[in-house]
Order: sequence, then structure tokens, then C-alpha cells
Amino acid sequence: MKTIHYERNKAVFPLNEKAVESFDFIIEKTSVEHIFYLNEICEETLLSAKARGTGISGRPPELLAKKIKDGEAIIAFTPDGKWAGFAFISSWESGKYVSNSGLIVAPEFRHTGLAKKIKKKIFELSRKKYPKAIIFSLTTGLAVMKMNHELGFEPVTYSELPKDGEFWENCKSCINCPILLSKEKKNCLCTAMLYDPKKIS
Repeated sequence: MKTIHYERNKAVFPLNEKAVESFDFIIEKTSVEHIFYLNEICEETLLSAKARGTGISGRPPELLAKKIKDGEAIIAFTPDGKWAGFAFISSWESGKYVSNSGLIVAPEFRHTGLAKKIKKKIFELSRKKYPKAIIFSLTTGLAVMKMNHELGFEPVTYSELPKDGEFWENCKSCINCPILLSKEKKNCLCTAMLYDPKKIS
């Protein structure tokens, strides 16, 4: 284990050499030290939602801070400390369902394959922390659908998603929420996909 000093924020982070991917990204499970990147993550998520004009539901900074501190997220950055990407885990119905949410890559690092690497890492972390959980995804992005398919996800109807009311509360900040409500939460512009470990094993 090495230690690398980042001049950008005067912080000290452990550097796991195995975490260094192509393009020199470091991709790892979060810890309290990564709170430094919180504002940048929130800002880029909001800007991306506005630019795309499609469904990215907002998340309170307090929630993301807790995910980062609890190690329920994956973060990517460059060896000199520049934030590059992020995704986090949410669990529902006492861990029966898990979602990989908030996948975002900084604009300058898009089209490098980083999103796929983060998606794989957050999926692996979800399987490790919640081995019996059904992992689901709601997305309008074709690239995410393709990544999900490669990981073993299958398209499903909304009836197979969590019934937890708090889960659906997250959709209220999405631009497509009126469509969801008009269809009584039975359908929307997002495609629902599930990974069921019982069917895979």
C-alpha cells in the first residue's frame, strides 16, 4: 500500500495500485476522505440532468455524504486528485432490493470507458454487500441498458420493482415524474431492468 499526496486539497489518500485502471483512473469504494468531492458530484449531476433533458432524479447532498462515508458508493479520480466519476448503492424493503444509482462521469472523461468500469465496480460492491438482493435499474440511457445487459440484467415491467413508497419519492425530482404519475406508476420513459441472483446461480 502506497500513500499519495494530493496538492489540490492537501489531503492524503491511500493508493491501491490494483485500483489504477487504463487512463490512469483510480476507481475504488468510498470512505470519509472522499467527502471532499461531494459538491462537485452534486453540481455535475444537476448540470447533466439539465443538459440531457431526461430523467435523472436528484439526491440530497446529505444522502450522498452518508453513502460516501458508509462505503456504499464507488468513486473515480485521477492520480493528481481530479474527480472523474461516481455511483452509489441504495437498498429497499430491508435489503430485498438494491439499486445502483447516480452514475455520473465528469464531462472531460466521457467516452473513455470510465462509465462502464464504474458500473462494473458498483455492481460488484452491491453483490458483495447484498449477496441475496435483487439488483434493479431504471434508466433512459441506451449505454446503461447495454451495460446492464452485459452484467446479466433483464428487462421487466414496473410491477416487479420495489413497492416501498420512499423509493417512488425519489422520482419526484425527475423531469419525467408527471408521466409516471399519469400512468399510476405502472410505466414511464425509463426502462426497468433486474438482476436476480437466484436466476443466475
